[in-house]
Amino acid sequence: MSKDPHLGHEGERSVVMRDARRTDPVILRSRRRQDVCGPDGVGQGRPDSDRMDPARLREQIADLTEDLQRVKAEYDNYRKRVRRDRMAVREIAVVNVLTGLLPVLDVVEAARRQGDDAAEVLFDVLEERLSALGLRTVGAAGERFDPNTHEAIDYCASGTGQEAVCAEVLRHGYRVGDRLLRPAQVSVAGPAPAA
Repeated sequence: MSKDPHLGHEGERSVVMRDARRTDPVILRSRRRQDVCGPDGVGQGRPDSDRMDPARLREQIADLTEDLQRVKAEYDNYRKRVRRDRMAVREIAVVNVLTGLLPVLDVVEAARRQGDDAAEVLFDVLEERLSALGLRTVGAAGERFDPNTHEAIDYCASGTGQEAVCAEVLRHGYRVGDRLLRPAQVSVAGPAPAA
């Protein structure tokens, strides 16, 4: 009958303890797996011939420093990208809400033009609150006609100017930042067409 090495002299299992600490508490050096040679688990250390030369250590430090700098740059780029994406999502949400409110502004503005005092107050409050979100009015009488921001509904020739101008704003246009939500509908006055 073979004897189990873990059993004590009376048949009880003996306790086996292994030191799993990474640092040897006596010599205060790292206990890496390759350093442990003996059967009792005590670190034997490396022979002096196996130690790395200073040039190799400097090369490893340079490589690790380069890796660290690359990871830091990637993290910085990630943070910038996340911040930019958040701003884009916010802008899209604001644009969607403001686009949905444009018909309400049109109705209130039409009532204001007919002389309704309540509509005047309501329009002023709406315009103030929406401008705080970045909504800007496009189109004003006397402004130079720009086909990128104005939609010409009517054209009348006038011999006074050399360029087309907005004579009357029929429906305001709106923009948020650089994004045009809708062009202004205008009546245009300009030079007579050449015959």
